[in-house]
Amino acid sequence: MPPHFLASCAPENNDVFTTTMLHGGSRISKLLQSRISLSFNFPHRFLFKFEFSSLFQAKGLNTLDEESVEFLPWLERKAGAKISSVLSIGKSPHGRSLFASENIQSGDCILKVPYSVQITPDNLLPKIKALLSDKIETISKLAVILLVDQKMDQDSRWGPYICCLPQHGEIHSTIFWSEYELDMIRQSSVYQETLNQKAKIEKDFAAVVPALQQFPDLESITLQDFMCAYFSVTSRAWESPKGLSLIPFTDFMNHDGVSKSIVLFDDDKKLSEVIADRNYAPGEEILINYGKLPNASLLLDFGFTLPYNIHDQVEIQLNIPYDDILHEKKLELLQHLMPKIKDAIGRNCSEDTFIIKEVRSPQGKGKGLPQALRAFARVLCCNSPQELSDLAMEAARIDGRLARRPLKDSQREFKAHQMLLSNITNSMQKYDAAIKSLALVNSPSTSNTFALRRQMALDLLTGELRVLRSASACLPVVDATRVREDSDIFHVSMLRRYRSDPTHVMPVEEIELYPDLSYEEEPVEILTLDSKVLRSRTIELVKVKWRHRGVEGATWERKEDMMK
Repeated sequence: MPPHFLASCAPENNDVFTTTMLHGGSRISKLLQSRISLSFNFPHRFLFKFEFSSLFQAKGLNTLDEESVEFLPWLERKAGAKISSVLSIGKSPHGRSLFASENIQSGDCILKVPYSVQITPDNLLPKIKALLSDKIETISKLAVILLVDQKMDQDSRWGPYICCLPQHGEIHSTIFWSEYELDMIRQSSVYQETLNQKAKIEKDFAAVVPALQQFPDLESITLQDFMCAYFSVTSRAWESPKGLSLIPFTDFMNHDGVSKSIVLFDDDKKLSEVIADRNYAPGEEILINYGKLPNASLLLDFGFTLPYNIHDQVEIQLNIPYDDILHEKKLELLQHLMPKIKDAIGRNCSEDTFIIKEVRSPQGKGKGLPQALRAFARVLCCNSPQELSDLAMEAARIDGRLARRPLKDSQREFKAHQMLLSNITNSMQKYDAAIKSLALVNSPSTSNTFALRRQMALDLLTGELRVLRSASACLPVVDATRVREDSDIFHVSMLRRYRSDPTHVMPVEEIELYPDLSYEEEPVEILTLDSKVLRSRTIELVKVKWRHRGVEGATWERKEDMMK
């Protein structure tokens, strides 16, 4: 690379941290014992909770990663401090991973990474930073840092770390799938989300190209190069007190759905720490929890799936027919009163798109069919302007949410349920056909990549079909147990033996029931606040006390959902 560019890229001296400054065992032990999951505000200190666990894998997962053997010593020299003496880098079927190299006790600090070796937008070279628009997002800035540093050869500030990042052929996010491969998941919403994500990346690349073209050595950076760097950021970055940042070594931990441990960001000592939640034996892989994400999010954002993901969900759509004489009125009512629907990671969906989660219990709050979906179906079943007006007036009288109570016309309510059942059944048939077609898909190449991606497509589609089946099984129960207004007959199986309890006093309160004898709960009090910090975002939570439940029945809900 020409001297004039290399001179401008020379790294600044790193802050040096000693082992003594990084010690924080006593403070951590107390935090583990208290099981506090809130974000705390202490002077000059920020604590954020992340979860990780360790699963023992006996089938040779802890194989030495010879390519990365010098990575940790390099990072410790750069940091001027010991980062970990109990972890080593190995290989698993998921790529580079972290393993326990010796016995670890619960409460031990297993790694410490100073802020000085974490990559943030502040690491952008001044000459390039001055040329980038203020509208360029943090993700794109971090991607540019990786790309520029990769071009610096011997003068690279992060070369050993960048060499450890997955290369193009090792990434399986759907944004890297061919058209032929994407066709396997056309039935899933991930298909369209992938196209949207690729379009956004292309737009972001077009925004940074003018700055890169000012340096002859960077003109060779292609869209594919930018996509790889962009993916590295979105799949590995953490939300820290300094904003979105890459934390070398820590981001080698892979995903596990269950975990109970803590990552601390200490703004006073300028470091991040990871604490063990239990004892670990040598050879156990350390796995971190990325969050309660469905396979749709894992595949698009991280490039992998789980064979059985309890957090799977599926999108379904209901549309107002264009030949409906009340089309405009229904659309106007829905747009004004229907709350925006969000997916698992907080992205807005259109008004006619709804997220269904697996129905594990007809009474399970927050599981299965969302109330907004039932409301949409009720609006579609209205046949007169007066019915729509009644729904709007009812929404104004209660909490402003539309059609959350059963329609007064029982036949119309029954029709709404039938509409949902028909839509879900139709979706199930399409998913079933898509899954069967996977067995007939032939690999366009001899590589194992296609076989792996076909299995990921199968995991995705079977998980979403399972969710649809659970919803379908729920709806017929609603219809079959519905008691007609002109009938006083019930089955003896509806009775349950009652064991006498003199202290059990039933309050007399009028509750409006749905046809399935469930009811709409109303929040009455916020008991406490919490924050769930994932890799790249923070979810604000509130503990809600409900009208028909005691304090023991309080549940955690998204703060933004409760403010609607």
